[in-house]
Amino acid sequence: MALELKNLYDDFRDAKTIKAYARVIEEDAKKLPHAINIMEVCGGHTHTIMKYGILQLLPKNIKFVHGPGCPVCIMPKERIDHAYALAMQEDVILVTLGDMIKVPGSNGSLQDARSKGADVRFVYSPIDCLKIAKENPHAKIIFFAIGFETTTPMTAALLDVVIKKDIKNIFFHINHVTVPEAMAALLSDEECKINAFLGPSHVSVISGSKIYEEFPRDFNKPVVVSGFEPVDVMQSISMIVKQFVENRCELEVEYKRAVNRDGNLNAQRLNNKYFEQVDQFRWRGLGDIPKSGLKLRPEYDSYNAEIIYDDILPKEPIDDHKLCICGDILKGKANPPECSIFGTACKPTSPIGSCMVSSEGACAAYYKYGNLT
Repeated sequence: MALELKNLYDDFRDAKTIKAYARVIEEDAKKLPHAINIMEVCGGHTHTIMKYGILQLLPKNIKFVHGPGCPVCIMPKERIDHAYALAMQEDVILVTLGDMIKVPGSNGSLQDARSKGADVRFVYSPIDCLKIAKENPHAKIIFFAIGFETTTPMTAALLDVVIKKDIKNIFFHINHVTVPEAMAALLSDEECKINAFLGPSHVSVISGSKIYEEFPRDFNKPVVVSGFEPVDVMQSISMIVKQFVENRCELEVEYKRAVNRDGNLNAQRLNNKYFEQVDQFRWRGLGDIPKSGLKLRPEYDSYNAEIIYDDILPKEPIDDHKLCICGDILKGKANPPECSIFGTACKPTSPIGSCMVSSEGACAAYYKYGNLT
């Protein structure tokens, strides 16, 4: 019998196993000293929680706080305006990943720029820029790079090839951000409601679980690195609840089939070769977070679109729509249905806030799976 992809994930979606974990969690939750709020940092976890009805399986003293782990959702309007301005240059082909095309900036989205004649393309891999550059030798290909630690090595790999092959028409606008700094910023908020974290799985494959060691140690917040399947999430919730019941505060890894402490050292070396931390990066809804973003090292300024096109790029921060509460959602202070324009003026087909645009956004998850539309 040939192995199919379905064979690899079937057990992680098994209804009996999910219900068995629900019973274990319910029993353990009776012993909790207080209700707990668990932040699932990653938008992929949010969609699993909503799609498989995990909220409905949990006792009332266990709640989720939806975190900022969606690279599209946290992109501030001024960075989107950078992409828009670059795309509107006559000799530029702007390339980016998936959902970024639909996010509205102050001048419109990249989709709007394309409707006005701009050459905007989305790719599944940054390496696709090589083919675009070869087919368009007289154009300047600008890769608008987004994502957390998960996608950063792909951008670094593209730059590595560009340099080694001496390709002259590929440039980079870097918008990579890092997870631990955002988690620490959330915990520093006086109104923080977070008691524990589900750690992102794909980020952890690259960076290793070591990046979360500070949270049990310095913030007294347990972290369980979880896979994305519903059984993964249920097991991870159970592990968190047991920590509270047993009066422990630790970093644990549920997703051991892919995550170890040190992560992918080759990917980390490649990242460190080409990138360094910025002093601060402005996250949509969260504000300026120190050391939470990356930029090209100075020796690669000749590939840096932010420097090459500095004179046309907006510099001032731009606030979100007044009715949009994406900021509070990203901080875990509100849930999507609490927004006055959720599901009415703001829908996936006509998004106002970034959390509705992205397939990983909390608003999109509630709209698609929450039976609220």
